[in-house]
Amino acid sequence: MDELSLGDPWLLSTDIGPVIDAAAKQRLDAYVAGKLSDERLLHRLATPPTGHFVAPALVEVSGMADLPGEVFGPILHVARFRVQALDKVLAEINAAGYGLTFAVHSRIASRIAAITGAIQAGNIYINRNQIGAVVASQPFGGEGLSGTGPKAGGRRYVGRFMHPAGTDTGSMPIAGPEIGFDDVQTAIARATPDPGGTPTETEHYPGPVGESNELRLFPRGLVLCLGPTVDDLRRQVDMARRRGNTVLAVSPEPVALGAPCLVGRLPPALLRDLTGFAAVISFAAPGERAAIRQALAAREGPILPLVSRPEDAWRLSVERHFCTDLTAAGGDVQLIASASA
Repeated sequence: MDELSLGDPWLLSTDIGPVIDAAAKQRLDAYVAGKLSDERLLHRLATPPTGHFVAPALVEVSGMADLPGEVFGPILHVARFRVQALDKVLAEINAAGYGLTFAVHSRIASRIAAITGAIQAGNIYINRNQIGAVVASQPFGGEGLSGTGPKAGGRRYVGRFMHPAGTDTGSMPIAGPEIGFDDVQTAIARATPDPGGTPTETEHYPGPVGESNELRLFPRGLVLCLGPTVDDLRRQVDMARRRGNTVLAVSPEPVALGAPCLVGRLPPALLRDLTGFAAVISFAAPGERAAIRQALAAREGPILPLVSRPEDAWRLSVERHFCTDLTAAGGDVQLIASASA
C-alpha cells in the first residue's frame, strides 16, 4: 500500500484518483472512521491536501455480516476463516446480492472448481488480478444487484439496443379467474430450484498466450411462464427448460404441460411483491406486457427480465465469464503439448 501514488488520474504515475464527489468522500471517510473506534483499521495512507480523495485503508472484518452494503472506494476488507467454513463463506457472499467480480488464487484444481461453481458473480478471475476486463476477450458485467443486462463487449450486447421491425400484436389473453397472491407465492416456493453450478453452454473468447477466457451460460432459476394462450405456454416451458431453468406456468385452462401449473390469470401487479422467481415470459399484447414491465420495474432488488419473443430466449440464462491465468498452475498445457509435438 505504501508504494501507491494518489493524485491526478491523467498522470500515468498515479495509481489512485479521487472518488466521484464530496458526498461519496464523506460517506467513505465516515465508514472508515467508525472502524477506528474498535481498532480494526490495520493501515491507512495519507491523501493529497485538496480534492475528493479517500485514503486507501486496510480493514479487518469477521465476515460479510460486518459490511453494511457495497463499500465502493479504496478500502480493502480482510477476513480470516477456517477452510471448513468455506461453503458458509461463499453462501454469505452470494446472499449479499452483489455479483460484479470475484477472484480466487489456488493451485488446487478441485478447490477452484468448487469455489467458482458456487459463486454467483458476472466476472470470475482465477490466479490473476480482477481488474482491466478487455472487450471481446472478457465481456464485462455483473449479476444480481450488480447487473443490468447482457455483458458489455459480449455477443449479445448490441442486440439489446435493437427492436425488430413490424407490428407486434402479441396474443390476446383468454378470460379466467384471477389467482390470489398467496396461491402464487406458495406455488413458487414449491417449485423454486436449488442454485446450481452447472453451465448449459460455454463460449470461448480470444486472449493472450497463457490465458483462458470462457463465457458460460447458467440457468437463472425459476421462470414464470404467463402465456397467455396454451400454445404460448408450451413454447415458453420448452424455452425455459432448454436453458436448465425450473418452470411455473399460469394457464387459462387445465392443461398437461409436464410442469407445475396454476389455472387462471395472474394480475401483473402481483409481480411487484412476489419473491422467489428469476424471470418472466409473456407473449401477451403490448398493453399487458407494459403492465408486467412496470410491475417488475417497481420491485426492490435486482432487475428481472421479461422475455416477450422466442428470439430472446437467451435472456433466460445468466452470463458468467471465467478468466484463468494458466501459467500460475504449472503452465498452459495445450501450449506445452503443441510445442512438444
